[in-house]
Amino acid sequence: FELVMLAAHRAREIQSGSPITIDRDNDKNPVVALREIADETQSAEVLRERMIESHQTQIEVDEPEEDQMALLMGGDMDRPMVDDMSEEKLLRALMEAQGEL
Repeated sequence: FELVMLAAHRAREIQSGSPITIDRDNDKNPVVALREIADETQSAEVLRERMIESHQTQIEVDEPEEDQMALLMGGDMDRPMVDDMSEEKLLRALMEAQGEL
């Protein structure tokens, strides 16, 4: 099974333009790939690593972007306000708000 996977990967590489390391002899890409592996002009270990790398995907982490449009329009950046209110000030503000209702 591993030989089939490696040969298929190598055949796809050949199809996408990778140079072959043996004479083609009018053979199709899968046969050329098998012959390269058999003649050891393509190392099975190196092919295995390339196959693994080709199947790996890079996941991009979404990071928040700076709000450049607000800066261009003369506004402030969209950031949370700094909370410098102490617990005592917060309690007084809540009591005042309840007294007004």
